[in-house]
Amino acid sequence: MKEVVRPWGIFKQFILNKRCTVKILEVNKNEKLSLQKHRKREEMWYFLTPGRVQLGSKKRSVKKGEVVDIKKNVAHRLVAGKNKIEVLEISLGVFSEKDEVRLEDKYGR
Repeated sequence: MKEVVRPWGIFKQFILNKRCTVKILEVNKNEKLSLQKHRKREEMWYFLTPGRVQLGSKKRSVKKGEVVDIKKNVAHRLVAGKNKIEVLEISLGVFSEKDEVRLEDKYGR
């Protein structure tokens, strides 16, 4: 992400002239995504609310406005506690839901 200062304030530029898929993820309180990785795409998560992220075996808290970059083949997931998490997800590369490699999933998928 790049921040550009203007006389009226700033703008946050996430992607410039690249093919991408953009989503907003909402994870309900006390829920979590499957631990997964992707072979054909990278992701950038921009946190619209505070939350928790797992990258590999490490978990950490993330503040509102923070960006987490996820490279290809890196295990990752969002973990919600007592509050719902909202994240802007930008996927770069070949996008397909079939590219998800689930390593762990509490929903049995």
